[in-house]
Amino acid sequence: MNADFQQLMSRAAQQTRGGDLMGAAATLRAALGGMSGSPVDAAPSPDVIDVEARLIDDGDAPAPGQPPGKASDPAGQAERFVAATHASGRASIDYKLYIPPGDSTSPRPLLLMLHGCTQNPDDFAAGTRMNELAREHGWLVLYPAQSQKANPQRCWNWFKHNHQQRGRGEPALLSGLVHSVMQTHRVDPNRVHVAGLSAGGAMAAILGQAYPELFASVGVHSGLPCGVATDVTGALALMRDGQGMPAARHAAPVAAAAVPTIVFHGTRDTTVHPLNGERVLTAALQGQHSVPGTEQGRAGGRSYTRTVHVAPDGRTLAELWLIDGAGHAWSGGSPRGSYADAQGPDAAGQMLRFFTAHPRSPAGR
Repeated sequence: MNADFQQLMSRAAQQTRGGDLMGAAATLRAALGGMSGSPVDAAPSPDVIDVEARLIDDGDAPAPGQPPGKASDPAGQAERFVAATHASGRASIDYKLYIPPGDSTSPRPLLLMLHGCTQNPDDFAAGTRMNELAREHGWLVLYPAQSQKANPQRCWNWFKHNHQQRGRGEPALLSGLVHSVMQTHRVDPNRVHVAGLSAGGAMAAILGQAYPELFASVGVHSGLPCGVATDVTGALALMRDGQGMPAARHAAPVAAAAVPTIVFHGTRDTTVHPLNGERVLTAALQGQHSVPGTEQGRAGGRSYTRTVHVAPDGRTLAELWLIDGAGHAWSGGSPRGSYADAQGPDAAGQMLRFFTAHPRSPAGR
C-alpha cells in the first residue's frame, strides 16, 4: 500500500463524513485504479439520483471543525445550507435547502421560498433574512432556482397559462421538489408553506390555488393574483397599473378549500402596482365569509395599514399589509440581498408568525 493510495483513502473517508458520497465514490475508483494500474472510468453512474446534495462553504455552513456528516453528527444537529438538483422526467431544477441546527429526527416545518426576477437562492436568502429566523424557530427553508433557460430574467413564468395549473409546468415541478424534500428529510406534512417575492409571489399564489392539500398557507410579497394574465402583454399591463384581464381564460380553478394567505405590498411600488396586493387578498377570500378589521402602525421607520379578515369561527383567513412609501422590495429585509428594504415591518417574521398559526388540519380543511 503506497502513500498515494493512503492519501486517496483518507480523502474518501473525509468526503464520506462530509456527506459527499459521489465525490467519495470517485476518489475510491481513483485509488483502486491506481492500485491495479488500469485506467479509471470517471464517468458518472447512469442511474438517476433524484436528490444529490453537496455542502456549500458559505456563511450558513457549519463552523470549521464541525462537519455535518452522519459519523460525527448522527442526529443531524449541525447547521447546513446545501445545494442540490431535483430531476423529474426530462425536467430538473437546482435548489438550496437550509437545515437548522437541532434534532433532525423530529418533524419540522418546511417553507418553500420563491425568489423574484434576476435573483437566486443565495441572494434571496440574504435579502429576506429568512435563514436567520428559520434558525431561531427550527424551520427547513427550500429555495428553488429558476434557470435562465426557462426564463432569460430568471422569473417564474406565472403569466403563462401552461404554468398556472395543477400537474403542469412549473407548479408541477415545484410541488414535486417539495415532495422530494419531504421524503428525504423529516418534515411535518401539516406545516408546509410557500412564500415568494414579485414573480415568486405570483407563483406562490398559483401553488396555493393548485395544491391546497400540500400548502397550509401562502405568503405573497409584491406579487400578483393567480391566473389574471396569460401572456407578456397582459402581465405588463397588470404590473403597470393594476388593470388587466378581469378573469383569464386559462386561469387555474379556485381551490375547493381556501388557503390562508398573508400579503405585503409597498404603496409606491412602481414595478408591480399596489392594486395587485388587494387583488391577491380578494382571490384568497373568494367564497369565504369574513369580517375585516384594520389597524394603523409603524415599524422600522415606515407606517403601514394592516387589514385582517376573520371568519365567523374566529379563524384568520387572510392579512394585507400595505406599507407606506415602500417600493418593490422585501419589507424589513437586509441590504446584503437585492430588492430588500431595511425599513418597514419585518415581513419574514410576520410571515413565520402567520404560518405558525395556520397548520393544515390532518383531516383536511
